[in-house]
Amino acid sequence: MKAYSEDLRTKIVQAVDRGMPKSEAARTFGLSRSSVKRYAAARREGRPLTPKKHPGSKPKLDERARKLLEADVEQRPAITLKDRRRFLEEVAGVLVSESTLSRLLRRMGFSPKDGAWARASETSS
Repeated sequence: MKAYSEDLRTKIVQAVDRGMPKSEAARTFGLSRSSVKRYAAARREGRPLTPKKHPGSKPKLDERARKLLEADVEQRPAITLKDRRRFLEEVAGVLVSESTLSRLLRRMGFSPKDGAWARASETSS
């Protein structure tokens, strides 16, 4: 679900400031009463009404480690995920599981074919 815009939040708070009850503001603007209370409290405490960035997890590999992994796959396409995981740990100091490594390789455009990892475009017939 996307966050409500700062403009809508401002209109809600202005309506409450003009004396509209929070329950009525919630019905009028089509959101929950707790959201109206949260926006009013933010305004009262001097906090911004801008939506916060969604947290999400940080990437497992930084750009340097991704480039090392990509170069390793190009040079040694047939090594196992276990060996590739050890390589990343030794060279880049990054600890990832084999399943995470497999997902990363697929997102990078590689797919396993006949015991070796290759670019997906190279493996399609």
